[in-house]
Amino acid sequence: MRAVMVMRLPRPYADGRAHATPTRPGTRPRRLSTGPTAIPARRRTTPLDSDRLRRGGRDGGTVGGITVERVARSFGEVEAVRHASFSVPPGHVAGLIGPNGAGKTTLLLMLATLLAPDAGSIRIAGFDPVTQPREVRARIGWMPDTLGSWPALTVRDALTTSARMYGMAKDAASARSARLIDLVDLRPLADRPTRVLSRGQKQRLSLARALVHDPEVLLLDEPASGLDPGARVALRDLVRRLAGEGKTVLVSSHVLAELEEMADTAVYVADGVTAAADAVAAAGRSARQWRVRALHAERLREALIAAGFGTVAHIDHLGAIVPLASEADAAQLLAHLVSVGVPVSSFAPAVGDLEHVFLDLNRAGPPPAASAPDPAAPIDGEARA
Repeated sequence: MRAVMVMRLPRPYADGRAHATPTRPGTRPRRLSTGPTAIPARRRTTPLDSDRLRRGGRDGGTVGGITVERVARSFGEVEAVRHASFSVPPGHVAGLIGPNGAGKTTLLLMLATLLAPDAGSIRIAGFDPVTQPREVRARIGWMPDTLGSWPALTVRDALTTSARMYGMAKDAASARSARLIDLVDLRPLADRPTRVLSRGQKQRLSLARALVHDPEVLLLDEPASGLDPGARVALRDLVRRLAGEGKTVLVSSHVLAELEEMADTAVYVADGVTAAADAVAAAGRSARQWRVRALHAERLREALIAAGFGTVAHIDHLGAIVPLASEADAAQLLAHLVSVGVPVSSFAPAVGDLEHVFLDLNRAGPPPAASAPDPAAPIDGEARA
């Protein structure tokens, strides 16, 4: 399920209304805080300040990062999220992956304090989004798929206004705005009204607004949507740099090849259920297709037929696609091709690890649910540095 949100700080809705959970017979709908969320000025710390990471919530919650335990959320009879459990520690970028309607946006809205779960618990930097929304909003940077902007304000004024809402002094807000404008490459448009921005330029402004208060946790929903190739590379580099500074980043995206370049862990969701770690690991070890290219296509075709792959390999002008059960089999085939004189120029998985696991998990229906907040599944069997 996807939702189009207009998030104008400091209220969860532009008109000040709070989101309510569905009403059950005999109960009153629960509502989140409707008060202003402007954050009072507080001591600034460096991203790796261990004291800030240890403080956590008043209830002695988890140390930093994101922890989701057995979370569920319905809209009437529609179960958008049925069972979500995972954790993402500080310093990591986790991809949130699933088909359309899997519940990714609903899950992000709950993490961002904009929806209350019907069951389960969430901790953001140790705080509860339902009972401690102010503390959570002070520590998250939320970039929805589509974020409205104040059309009459300039890019500079929009960022300065957002910074002021978080309690920054006027001079500090102006300085922060200037730094972010340079960071997202909007200087030529800094003094133009936001209504003239293209889709990609608005995405860059949205990212700058998410970073305006130097949050500990970033929630990014399709952040690369509308960006040109150069801006996508810059986004990837920025996200990895922010993780290197100790921030926790959760990115939802359907472009798995792009997500592969920035994420070191992954959370897989299908039908509102997050996949268990053992199911993800098994999917990563399953048979996959490999693409083979050679300088002499006919010699490659003859070698594959002689090796017994003539009936299963798909050969075209790009080379050959060969299904193999394991990396050991892939290594054996490569050695054979080289030994018989095939001038192999490329030998690699046909799709990335994220796409391979996603396709395998969804091939036989929804994967088994995670029963506890397992760490997000590492890519390639171990988390990237």
